[in-house]
Amino acid sequence: MNAYPMKLRPVYKDNLWGGERLKKDYNKQTDMTPLAESWELSCHRDGSSVIANGPCAGMTLSAYLEQNPEAAGTRGVDFPSFPILFKLIDAKDDLSVQVHPDDAYAMRVEGEYGKTEMWIVLECEPGAKLVYGFRQEMDRETFRRRIAEQTLMEAVNEVPVHKGDVFFIPAGTLHAIGKGIVIAEIQQNSNTTYRVYDYGRVDANGSLRELHIEKALDVTDLEAYRAEQKAYPMRKETGGTVTLLADCPYFKTRQITLDGCMDRTVDGGSFEGLFCAEGAAVLRTETEAWELQKGDTMFLPAGLGAYALEGCAVCISMGV
Repeated sequence: MNAYPMKLRPVYKDNLWGGERLKKDYNKQTDMTPLAESWELSCHRDGSSVIANGPCAGMTLSAYLEQNPEAAGTRGVDFPSFPILFKLIDAKDDLSVQVHPDDAYAMRVEGEYGKTEMWIVLECEPGAKLVYGFRQEMDRETFRRRIAEQTLMEAVNEVPVHKGDVFFIPAGTLHAIGKGIVIAEIQQNSNTTYRVYDYGRVDANGSLRELHIEKALDVTDLEAYRAEQKAYPMRKETGGTVTLLADCPYFKTRQITLDGCMDRTVDGGSFEGLFCAEGAAVLRTETEAWELQKGDTMFLPAGLGAYALEGCAVCISMGV
């Protein structure tokens, strides 16, 4: 197996609500306008990241893992396919109000994973908000009626956001990213979304975008939003701090705040995805070194072993 730190070239998506901030602030080099999403670490059938350096340069990450399944790790191979998808999202405008199914429903109806996800707010304009669940408990028929009468937004829970906020969004949670927000999203490896409200917008052909009301009625959690004060465990290490942001059956996410040199290891249990959200760093193994600038994402195969991360940066680390 060619096991070395791999810089990834992302897949770009031009959804109509996107903007230009991923190109301007995160060095995404594409002529696509608008640029809504950058699929940084992806093996999905709708777009796979491409390895940009080393012996495997030019190979899709999907093809690499097909040839080297052990690179996903002993926990990674427990999943039917590569377990996660990591993307950046620039919401210049409001995203649709939507919901994702759980695994059982999605596998039966869509033939892929469901979608539990998490968001890390990278940037946001003053007053930015997102939708997270309902303000009060909802029943199925009231949900259907509000969708039909265009009064759904009166019942949803809107949450003000700030840079650095973290939101965990289990499958079944009604949600929407509001305009003026750039997020890092770590999610199950799924592209199944059921839209229930889209502000009456039309696509490039002048047609209203499709809604998925019956499926959404099947899968949406109708309980009221429950505000929770969550503590994120942080440990101090030589060279910075490591904060656990999520630990669920589908992924584990940590924030590395680097102000020196930190020794780290990728064991055989899981791969590591590493995204540079702020600043710059150098990743070193015994034999080579790679620079990470803001916006760069790397894939570290399971079993890579020891490496050092040095610089002044905020990085997001993900695995299973």
